[in-house]
Amino acid sequence: MPLPTADTPWPPVDTRVLTSLADWDAWYSAEPERLEQRYEGRGSLEQANRPAQYAGGLRGRLARWFWGQPTPAGEKSSKLHIPLAGDIARTSSGLLFSEPPALISEHQGTQDRLDAMAKSLHPTLLEAGEVCAALGGAYFRVVWDDEVSDRPWIDTVAADRAVPEFRYGRLTAVTFWTVLDSGDTNDRRLFRHLERHEKGRIFHGLYEGSLTALGAARPLADHPDTAPLAAMVDAEGGLDTGAPAHLTASYMPNVRPARAWRHIPSAAYWGQSDFQGIEGLMDALDEAWTSWMRDLQDGRSRIIVGDHLLQSLGPGKGVRWEDRRVYTGLNMLPRAGDPDPITSVQFAIRVKEHADTCAALTEQAARQAGYSASTFGEHGDGQAVTATEIKARERRSLATRARKALYADPALSDILAAQLAVEAGFRFGVTGLDLSVPPKVEFQDSVTEGLGELATTAELLRRAEAASTETLVRMQHPDWDDQQVTAEVAAILGESGRAVSDPTMTGAEGPGTHGSGPVE
Repeated sequence: MPLPTADTPWPPVDTRVLTSLADWDAWYSAEPERLEQRYEGRGSLEQANRPAQYAGGLRGRLARWFWGQPTPAGEKSSKLHIPLAGDIARTSSGLLFSEPPALISEHQGTQDRLDAMAKSLHPTLLEAGEVCAALGGAYFRVVWDDEVSDRPWIDTVAADRAVPEFRYGRLTAVTFWTVLDSGDTNDRRLFRHLERHEKGRIFHGLYEGSLTALGAARPLADHPDTAPLAAMVDAEGGLDTGAPAHLTASYMPNVRPARAWRHIPSAAYWGQSDFQGIEGLMDALDEAWTSWMRDLQDGRSRIIVGDHLLQSLGPGKGVRWEDRRVYTGLNMLPRAGDPDPITSVQFAIRVKEHADTCAALTEQAARQAGYSASTFGEHGDGQAVTATEIKARERRSLATRARKALYADPALSDILAAQLAVEAGFRFGVTGLDLSVPPKVEFQDSVTEGLGELATTAELLRRAEAASTETLVRMQHPDWDDQQVTAEVAAILGESGRAVSDPTMTGAEGPGTHGSGPVE
């Protein structure tokens, strides 16, 4: 049985990798509480502060990040968080998948099926793109449920919920796991559902353990979430997918190589997160933003008054300055050393200094992650710009997008081929699909030219006689099919007077009656 049969530490991944994944997940979550847990106690709820935070030297200095500084006892945390990490992940996904990629097959029946899959696949790609940028990679898997759909579909799994197996950089098998609800809030038991994908086979297992240990194997029927699988698997806990030549899972790395992990054998082929190396910049950004907001609080106008102007609250109850709109006249005589018994205090708010610091940190973090600052709205004046100007301004972001597309292309092609193979297998028996060639994936341009730019380009190409009318029409309307393009070409040539009859098709009823059409 490929799944574990005895108790083992879980997940079976190098601790350095697990630590990085947990840190990136905390930044991606945009939750200050999780960041405090990660950097004050490394995720441990029992240990609020690490001893290293009070140590000197390099170790203590690194531990005392802004989010690693313990909050003094009795005080409420005033740390603020700018969700730059989530913005980076969302931007990466938008650059890559804001326009759904074209799924192409030369076989008409397969193309019809790909067209039907494209609409439901688009949200999955956007989700996978975010998780991929945040955690360094994402997985696609083929799933099916007869109660939900009569066809299989593609699901996505985050990198911190999978244990992959690579051979020369190619994914050969992967085990996904899901933590299941025990049903008892006071129960410290932890149920995990393991799902292992191999070529032609999927294995399912249920385990009862703890936070760090897989525990003992249990029958699938012991938990309501896995009980339906008990009747589907064989004696080995597996089931045939109907596609023996295909792995029903694929891995989409964010970018490679992962600089921090390339010397770790078990993670050498994992992707690199966009957050890798910029955690300190994001931490400094939160510190600068918190300082800015603290300036606003400290800069509130206050007044200082003499003791004799305060109202007594009674013996042992202190005094206070009563804030009224109208006061009775105070017959106060000036005294030496106390010419003005009421003093107004207004501290300066360092707006420009903080704004410049935050902008510089954001720009540097975006650059290190592979993006142009303008992609995040920096340096924009609000004026309309052309697509050419946008591409020049966001050259770095578009280069990163093109690099990521190189890794996403084979992952999508493989999982689409696997889904088609499962549909054509014995489980679903779909006919009319061509499985000999994997589908092609073409990523669409995230920055498109406007109508005016396209018209100018078409006019220049027409003057230079460098493009036909059909080519120009397709350039203006890339979403049109052949029938729409042909009709538009005929209309343009007819209106311009450039449509002539084919002399070889002239019949008795007059020229152009049979086979006449626009000829350039």
